[in-house]
Amino acid sequence: MFEIGLGENGTVWLAGRLDAAESSRAQSFLDGLPMPKVLDLARLEYVSSAGLGVLLRTQKRAMSGGGGLVLINANKNLRDIFRYSGFDRVFDIRDG
Repeated sequence: MFEIGLGENGTVWLAGRLDAAESSRAQSFLDGLPMPKVLDLARLEYVSSAGLGVLLRTQKRAMSGGGGLVLINANKNLRDIFRYSGFDRVFDIRDG
């Protein structure tokens, strides 16, 4: 199961598993926002290569606008996925 939403402070939260089955829904949600800046991954359990593609496309859009995404609250497994894929050098990953 996957959920995505917008918090009161403009932070986008993701929960569950962001995989190929959910990537188009996540991309549509993120593309519908003016310019997402912070993604809270506290409740995200897993991200597949398709999910990483969603994050990368969103990062490229944010960078073209002069900004970039900040990923917060990624658990150890997610941090490992980002590190193994080299995405830890693409994203600003921070604790809460």
